Amino acid sequence: MARILSRALPFASHSHLQFSPPIRGAALLSSAPLLPHLPAASTVSLLSWRGFTPTPEPSRSVPPFAGFLAGIRGFRRARRGQAAAKREQAQEDPAPPPPPKESEIELYARIGVDEDLPDDLEVLNIIEILKLNVPMAMKIALDGLLEYNYNTRDTSISDVGKYEKVEVSVLLGNDNFIQNLNKEWRGEDCATDMLSMSQYIPDLDVPILMLGDIAISVETAARQAEERGHTLLDELRTLVVRGLLHLLGFDRQASNEAAVEMEKEELLILKSLRWKGKGFAKSALDLSKPRTETSDGRATNGLKKAGSLRFYRPKFKYIFCDLDGTLLNSKSRVTARNAEALKEARSRGVNIVIATGKTRPAAIDVLNMVGLSGRNGFVSESSPGVFLQGLVVYGLEGQEIYKRNLDQEVCREALLYSLEHKVPLAAFSKDRSFSLFEDPSVDSLHYVYHEPKAEIVSSIDQLLGTAEIQKVLFLGTPEGISTTLRPYWEKAIGERAGVVQGQPDMLELVPPATSKGRGVKMLLDHLCISPDEVMAIGDGENDIEMLQLASLGVAMANGAEKTKAVANVIGATNDEDGVAQAIYDYAF
Repeated sequence: MARILSRALPFASHSHLQFSPPIRGAALLSSAPLLPHLPAASTVSLLSWRGFTPTPEPSRSVPPFAGFLAGIRGFRRARRGQAAAKREQAQEDPAPPPPPKESEIELYARIGVDEDLPDDLEVLNIIEILKLNVPMAMKIALDGLLEYNYNTRDTSISDVGKYEKVEVSVLLGNDNFIQNLNKEWRGEDCATDMLSMSQYIPDLDVPILMLGDIAISVETAARQAEERGHTLLDELRTLVVRGLLHLLGFDRQASNEAAVEMEKEELLILKSLRWKGKGFAKSALDLSKPRTETSDGRATNGLKKAGSLRFYRPKFKYIFCDLDGTLLNSKSRVTARNAEALKEARSRGVNIVIATGKTRPAAIDVLNMVGLSGRNGFVSESSPGVFLQGLVVYGLEGQEIYKRNLDQEVCREALLYSLEHKVPLAAFSKDRSFSLFEDPSVDSLHYVYHEPKAEIVSSIDQLLGTAEIQKVLFLGTPEGISTTLRPYWEKAIGERAGVVQGQPDMLELVPPATSKGRGVKMLLDHLCISPDEVMAIGDGENDIEMLQLASLGVAMANGAEKTKAVANVIGATNDEDGVAQAIYDYAF
């Protein structure tokens, strides 16, 4: 349901305006559609209104806007043309008739917010300002109708003196909302910055002039404000003025002369109200065209970027994100853009959960470098997460909800192979790691990949008697892994364990029928979350089941071919801020 707020301001029906106190909103109106002239489907699905109606105040004290508006009326003096000439002629008449008593017209503005536009503090503050600003803009715009005639303006609305009230509605929404209105109202499937829809019916003898509705995309307004170097409030004020001028008969698309005249009137109103404005912005339709940003030439929508998600509704409640090769770049670091995207997604209500082959301490350490760990981060000892390829899963408040160990005989065989062939190996037990001998590649697990430093034990029996092992990891060259280690263990292990490769230079032995995707499923069941509410991002073969489980699976462009084959979408690489790109393009 859309939310609506109102503000009224009186307006003198003659060109010499008398400013009375503003009227404040008080009583609740019954629900009514804002756009009764639109097709029923559009009205029902997009616009459901409740408003506030003004009640007069008896006080006749000096209004708060009187001095301000009286001081700026000089901007209109140069425009008065024919009206000024008529007044001069009237002064030469020997016996001018007494001037008619001026009546006041109430100017009434409804400011509405579409239900799909997320609550945003800046937008809420702007709404409060627009409750005052829109009637002021109406006053100046109607004043212009009496004082100057443009050649290209449709003059159907000219003399408003016969009305008791003039009403206009302003609705703030997102690009999707404006696109739907354009489709219904104009038959054009596109998003624009503003759409005005007239409700004026000529020759209708009623005391209220219904100017119509002005729908504005806050998304597009925010982009245009950034491009033009002013605030979102400045841009929304400009679009309100532009919408009012459309409703009053200006049409800049009719001809070059019409565009010049409308822009002239727009700038005069903005100047009269001391509002900032820089003419017509670049077409929103041009801004909405996709841009090619990925290395393989895929077209991606470049509109959503850092700082832009606040006007988008999230498509998913949870994003499960892998670390190595995905969130972490080739230097095992989280880039500033990826960190910003994660923070922004969470600020819009999306839960970020880490699902990785790493231990929990490693995940905490690597994310701590960019302030993403701890109680206020995405991973901590008191937050949910999936670790060690789904073999250890933590639920709410970080309690362990699942753990599965590798068969001890498989562990013994792997440790013997490591000793006999001098192949570096690390055995992982929850938050600890072990090895039988020191090796630079084992050390790299700690210094490069942030894993707990391997504890060197003197014998296989001592190691197996010290801790329960969830997985073992062999380290080598990509060629050695693919040509020797992987074929050997796939044959030797049979169905007693699974062979997983998360990185080209690492091979892991894990319990059979386990995967990161299975760990994610257990966590979802624990949290009572459907996979339909999940987006998953990964790169390695160990991410395949997770991407298949999620409603949307995004594989990094640097990922394994098997992983990319099952993904719904192939994103950018981990060195091209692929996680941020996926969030901006697909999560909202």
